[in-house]
Amino acid sequence: MDPMQKMWLSLVALLIMALSVVVVTLARTKTKGFIRGILSVAAFMMMIIGFILGLASII
Repeated sequence: MDPMQKMWLSLVALLIMALSVVVVTLARTKTKGFIRGILSVAAFMMMIIGFILGLASII
């Protein structure tokens, strides 16, 4: 992978992790019940995907 691809991959990973923070904050402040759980799980999965992409950009 060339350096530009690594840069774009790390940028995408960073944006996905930032989006997951926004989603979990929204879920915990504005929602209740089942929707809160679904949004929290979705945010956790987005954080895991961002982490994996971040690791891939380092290697």
